[in-house]
Amino acid sequence: MVFDRDGYIWIDSGSRPTPIAISKTQAPKPRPADDELQFGTVFTDHMFLMDYTEGKGWHDPRVAPYQPFSLDPATAVLHYAQAVFDGLKAFRGSDGTVRLFRAAKHIERLNNSCERLCIPRLDPELVLQSFHSLVSLDKAWVPAKRGTALYMRPTVIAAEPFLGVRPAKTYIYFLILSPVGSYYAEGINPVRILATDTYVRAVKGGTGAAKTAGNYAASIFAAEEAKKQGYTQVLWLDAVEHKYLDEVGTMNIMVKIGDEVITPPLSGSILAGVTRDSILTLCRDWGLTVSERPISIDEVIAAAADGTLAEFWGTGTAAVVSPIGELGYKGHKIVINGGKTGPLTQKLYDAIVSIQYGEAADPHGWTTALPAARLTKTAAG
Repeated sequence: MVFDRDGYIWIDSGSRPTPIAISKTQAPKPRPADDELQFGTVFTDHMFLMDYTEGKGWHDPRVAPYQPFSLDPATAVLHYAQAVFDGLKAFRGSDGTVRLFRAAKHIERLNNSCERLCIPRLDPELVLQSFHSLVSLDKAWVPAKRGTALYMRPTVIAAEPFLGVRPAKTYIYFLILSPVGSYYAEGINPVRILATDTYVRAVKGGTGAAKTAGNYAASIFAAEEAKKQGYTQVLWLDAVEHKYLDEVGTMNIMVKIGDEVITPPLSGSILAGVTRDSILTLCRDWGLTVSERPISIDEVIAAAADGTLAEFWGTGTAAVVSPIGELGYKGHKIVINGGKTGPLTQKLYDAIVSIQYGEAADPHGWTTALPAARLTKTAAG
């Protein structure tokens, strides 16, 4: 990375490069060893910020030292939860190249979430430049060990101080980075999930398809109840009939019954997972029978009883692919594939991870190498 004397950097990420103001930290933090990484507990030295003002639009893109916000007690996000976020990862390959995985798809989803919560859409090119500028500056934080990554959390919050239920007139976009290991303590080993028909996550027409903070707050109680019973996560059923699989608290869900790979459709109550889309694409590339259709908990139980329930797994940016070894429901426990990771689940995990680390061909163009920076004016040492 090279900066000009005025503290700006331009990122060559498209046709409209933008000068990003850079304020570097004077107190760099120690970086943890790759073997010590957990998920979401350590953050890099810098953050990206940008403001929105009604009538002016998004403005003042900048990178600053990682630091707390100062918010008025009446700030809208604190009262009315007008907040959205997304999550993606940067990977350091064995060749040393840092690659982002499906950045454009994540930006598209972030803007869809913004639209659902009446937050002004962001310029996709500028968001991409925020990714590139911040990851470039904190590139040394991208871990190298396979199974680790630099998690990227772009977020938008309502920043106007007022009390009243309406869209805010000012917003803050920010991006923070965190070097991470496995999301679940089990890693790629099978997890246990509990299906609940007592609590609901979202209904069609609600905000279930948006990645908004309120959705996750509403899921915590049921997740804690599941953990008390020894389960890793909750499997949500639909909010109307309490019958059809919805999604796991942190993942989309997929099941293989016989030769059919089945996942709930994007009907408005579940998140359009980027990893979900990637997995479905791979399955279709391999000639598998793939169905995006409603699947009931009763169908899963029946398949377990007749021996056709082959594999069960979750997909998401954080966990990538997580095999499910046991499903709990109404006091019953269903063990899938002997509690072991199934062959298709393992193949999917290996395929996605190999693409992310640049170890395998990327026929769909899902990864993008971190671009080089160029000067705005005069080079400084």
